[in-house]
Amino acid sequence: MERTDTAVATFLRKLSLFVVVSALIFLGARPLRAAQAAIIVDAKTGCILEQFQAEKKRQVGSLTKIATAMVVLDWSTKEGGDLNQVATVPQVPVSETGTDGVGFQPGDSVTLRDLLYAALVQSDNVAAYTLANHVGQALLAKLPAGPTSARGSAVDYFVLQMNALAQHLGMLRTRFLNPSGVDAKEKPFSTASDLARLTRYAMNNAGFRFYVSQKEREIQFGRGASRLRYLLRNTNELLGRDNIDGVKTGRTERAGDCLILSVARSSEVVQQGTTTLITPRRLIVVLLASPDRFGEGEAMLARGWALYDRWAAAGRPLDPKQVLGGPGE
Repeated sequence: MERTDTAVATFLRKLSLFVVVSALIFLGARPLRAAQAAIIVDAKTGCILEQFQAEKKRQVGSLTKIATAMVVLDWSTKEGGDLNQVATVPQVPVSETGTDGVGFQPGDSVTLRDLLYAALVQSDNVAAYTLANHVGQALLAKLPAGPTSARGSAVDYFVLQMNALAQHLGMLRTRFLNPSGVDAKEKPFSTASDLARLTRYAMNNAGFRFYVSQKEREIQFGRGASRLRYLLRNTNELLGRDNIDGVKTGRTERAGDCLILSVARSSEVVQQGTTTLITPRRLIVVLLASPDRFGEGEAMLARGWALYDRWAAAGRPLDPKQVLGGPGE
């Protein structure tokens, strides 16, 4: 009986200790994380509110398609490229096709706009490759005459523009190898902080913001004499919840489950005499290799707003060491 009582007492002491430690962890400043890398950023200033392994190079899967979309949208803006023009789906390498796509086939005709929807909403790899092929051809056509062998294919040249954009944004630990993010042979890579830089840039584009905010979108494409319709469904399960208005999911075997979220609150309005100060409030959260990207994403957003409120109450101080470099405004 004494042994039994002792065992019970020992168990109760251990249980009490567990409860206390658990409470301390819960009340403590830093949560336990499951993702391999993460960052929370104020979208307006680039102030890093929290980060974990944010500079570590990792595979990022279809988060790559944000860069693909922005090269297309920048080309459309700067070169007058019409997003209603029709592209023809090329013969796509098997490694680029994926398994959960729309089902595009070589020879299908699709507008660039619907290809952007397919790439960003449902993360279709063939759509991303077709965009790169079509816009890459248009970009190559603008170059002075010269040997084409040194330039590579249209897709190769498009990927060069993706990497040029990355360099421009200060994404110095990023290398894109294709427009979709597949990593079957060679390994493209980026970091949580670099992807936050890219997302800040992308979310300043009204067209991009609209694409990634769509839960569903019907697209059309031609196949021979037929006209086909397809209802895209967004792969971001959190979209529309708690003011989440983007951005993108990503996954490969090497990358694990990745997620970028954007969430906005109404702007803060402060009257100072005759001057009205309006401060936009938006957070960007990047999670790489999370075993529960949507659950962890929600938790990080809640934590992000708590950190934001503390930072705002302190006057929004900006430590150069805690601000993303590169143009993001």
